[in-house]
Amino acid sequence: MDKAIIIIHMHRRRTAAAGVQKALTDHGCIIKTRLGIHDGVLDKCSDEGLILLEVVGPSGETRALVKALKACPGVRTKTVAIPL
Repeated sequence: MDKAIIIIHMHRRRTAAAGVQKALTDHGCIIKTRLGIHDGVLDKCSDEGLILLEVVGPSGETRALVKALKACPGVRTKTVAIPL
C-alpha cells in the first residue's frame, strides 16, 4: 500500500469542476483526505481553485486518478509520493 499527496490546480475552475468531481467520485475509495481552496466568495468568486488530496492504495490506482484529472481541461496536477 502506498501513500501520496496529489495537488490539483484548476485555472478554469468553473469549466473544470464537473470533470474533476467525476474523477474524484470514480476514484473515491483511495481518497483519505480532501481539502479544497479557492479565493473569493459570492460576487468575488475566483476561477482558480486548488485541491489537496491524501490518497492511499496501490500506485496504479493513484496513476489512474491522476490520468483522469489531467484529461480535464484547465487542470494541472503534481503528485508527491510518500514511501511507507
